[in-house]
Amino acid sequence: MDSTPAAWAETDTFLAATLVGHDPALEAALAAQRDAGLPEIEVAPVAGKLLNLLARMSGARRVLEIGTLGGYSTIWLARAVGEGGRVVTVEAEADNAAVARASIDAAGVGDRVDIRIGRGADVLPTLVGGFDLVFIDADKESNTVYLDWAAKLGQPGTVIVLDNIGREGEIIRDDTTDPMVIGTRDGLQMLGEDPRFDATALQTVGIKGWDGVALALVV
Repeated sequence: MDSTPAAWAETDTFLAATLVGHDPALEAALAAQRDAGLPEIEVAPVAGKLLNLLARMSGARRVLEIGTLGGYSTIWLARAVGEGGRVVTVEAEADNAAVARASIDAAGVGDRVDIRIGRGADVLPTLVGGFDLVFIDADKESNTVYLDWAAKLGQPGTVIVLDNIGREGEIIRDDTTDPMVIGTRDGLQMLGEDPRFDATALQTVGIKGWDGVALALVV
């Protein structure tokens, strides 16, 4: 089979059907997001399952998410922390947060999720540290700000997941003027140079196109 965006998407759909399966609560969250007109920029199902597994593998009980959108990834994370666990998720747009709140509650994990509304740069300084996992999926221009706070609010061994690092391969361009690509490059450079982090990254293809994710530990 030729490597094309259509083939990537079809393969992603197969993987999701095989490894994730039918999930009424998550599908309802996506439907609510679509009905509200939110952008279709949530993580793919296989990536949501990856977040869930990473949280469970690391034994995370306190999770920080930067960028709630409609709550799809939040539900995956809230399920992972279990009863007594906590997810604090930061969302800049109040309308998005309202959609997310309803879907998270409908999924039965509302008691584990604290949605903080406001810009990340304003909200993050108000949080108490000790997070076990931090998922960053917000405006790419602020990636270095979010990574700095992830280190400050984490502890040795905290897992950091930085989404959307592939940018259709544009990250290799030194002459780019795209602020999202520049923010992504700056974030990756920070992960590579800042002694607080030990990191790697993976390119991905799938229903979200040519993209990728960076994984780091706070050291």
